[in-house]
Amino acid sequence: MLHRIIIMGYWGKVIGVLIGIAIFKLPGAILGLIVGHLFDINYARDFSAKGGFARFFSSPEKIKNDAVFFHALFSSLGHLAKADGRVTPEEIQVASRLMDDMQLSGDVRIEAQQAFREGKSKSFPLADMLKVFKQHCHNRRDMLQVFLEILIAAACSDGRLSAEELNILKAVAKGLGFSQADLQFLITTYEAGQRFRRASGQQRRRTNSQSQQSHSNRSQGNSSYSSQANANSLDDAYQIIGVSKSMSGKDVKKAYKKLMSQHHPDKLLAKGVPQQALDLAKEKTQDIQAAYALIRQSRSDI
Repeated sequence: MLHRIIIMGYWGKVIGVLIGIAIFKLPGAILGLIVGHLFDINYARDFSAKGGFARFFSSPEKIKNDAVFFHALFSSLGHLAKADGRVTPEEIQVASRLMDDMQLSGDVRIEAQQAFREGKSKSFPLADMLKVFKQHCHNRRDMLQVFLEILIAAACSDGRLSAEELNILKAVAKGLGFSQADLQFLITTYEAGQRFRRASGQQRRRTNSQSQQSHSNRSQGNSSYSSQANANSLDDAYQIIGVSKSMSGKDVKKAYKKLMSQHHPDKLLAKGVPQQALDLAKEKTQDIQAAYALIRQSRSDI
């Protein structure tokens, strides 16, 4: 089960000592240590089976929400992988890397793997599953968008988006209440983000390399290449923010703030996005911040 944890052999002693000190001070601490030791020996396993101390600090509703999120995500991912009729080893690796990135382990990972297998079935009821998932999320658009963005990233992880994969994404978007224009926008911004990130990495490496050379050895060709690369990155930056160069600085800033608000980790967590999925959402936030910084450098009205 998702809420199962293993109680370490010292928890009974720790709790016993703390309670003992609070009531009877030093004598109580000694008594609590003895009682706690007996607990660790005789009752820890049964206590752990019932959820352990985590049940006093974890919300059962949150545990349920996380389970629903991951089942919907990985069953959709399995269905996406099966889109062209067969699941390749590379697609299985994509799912495994996603589980690694989300730090899924133990029972949670086993259930995610089972959901992936369920999604591969030809008879998998994708539309029905998405309907239930959407209702469970109370139609929280931010949460549903994070879900869709993760699927888009997985589908594009091999550098291409096949027609079959696009059809599945269209079905998912429709099931979650997103228009085809919404989906295309998310795909476009994802692709722009990937290009922007690669260009930023290349620029850093090029800058480091040039810093090791004398100014006289730098060629005009390198300068022209850098100018073109910067222009391409700026185009991608505008796509990431979802604005055009002709828009006013005020409107660009407004769009930036709206995006940052939508992807703020605390807000997403409050709306039900599992903590494990937030690390992936943070990459989107980093792209938005870097893109806006580049746009600001190129303009005087922001």
